[in-house]
Amino acid sequence: MALTREDVAKIAHLARLELTPEELDKYGHQLAAILGYVDTLNKLDLKGVEPTAHVLSVTDRDRPDAIAPGLTPEDIAKNAPEFRHGMVRVPRIMED
Repeated sequence: MALTREDVAKIAHLARLELTPEELDKYGHQLAAILGYVDTLNKLDLKGVEPTAHVLSVTDRDRPDAIAPGLTPEDIAKNAPEFRHGMVRVPRIMED
């Protein structure tokens, strides 16, 4: 597909890109090659081909939700750098 420099400049403007004249030429050739490939794909006969999101029939394998015991305050206190009044104290990360 043939693109003019003006076409590439307009696409760049729509994409909020500022391109130099050299970049317009470089990316114009690349964009034309991509559009040419897409045009080739559009010529394929796809009658009877179901649209798919994935080539394999994949399903999610979920495990059932089950209630499990959590950590006790004693376990948390053993692993915390400082534990006071049932809370973990951590170093301050923000200034006043």
